[in-house]
Amino acid sequence: MNEKECKRNILWKLFKATFTLSACTFGGGFVIVSLMKKKFVEELGWLEEDEMLDITAIAQSSPGPIPINASVILGYRMAGLAGTAAAILGTILPPMAIISLIAVFYAQFRENQIIATALQVMRVGVAAVIFDVVWNLAKNVCKTKRMLYITLMAVSFVGAALLDVSAMLVILTCLVIGIMDAVTPVIGKQKKKERV
Repeated sequence: MNEKECKRNILWKLFKATFTLSACTFGGGFVIVSLMKKKFVEELGWLEEDEMLDITAIAQSSPGPIPINASVILGYRMAGLAGTAAAILGTILPPMAIISLIAVFYAQFRENQIIATALQVMRVGVAAVIFDVVWNLAKNVCKTKRMLYITLMAVSFVGAALLDVSAMLVILTCLVIGIMDAVTPVIGKQKKKERV
């Protein structure tokens, strides 16, 4: 298989995977993160678990829907701009079609007791999947064995869940601390070189 066919194959797999995930995801961005991890890390082996964690962090803290943000990064990582286009297209087509259909029949959906009950029951499943994502992300943070990360995770949870601190404030604070943590060793190395 030549390079052109190989890239076309990757683009098709990328589109198909994001389309399938997007079509089967109910409950928002956190649900798709868990499914993306299973698909792209465990099944296809395209990403390492650390990379998926980074993509999740960037997608969550960037403006816009988490699935679209993650698709942009994932698509670009796999096949450049063409990969980004394929991943975004695969991600937006299913919800666009479903929402368009719901919009046409909104009055009937709203009054249908069976659909209302089905949606209520789906919330339970969504809550379980979100819990799974949180659990896996927390395990990955703990695996780093860096007290800074573990402490930040605990303080962020307490701030957001118990003290009602704005999620934006939590994210921005963690961003600043993360940048400072990354820059501090670099500054220390530069000072050592200057002394020598």
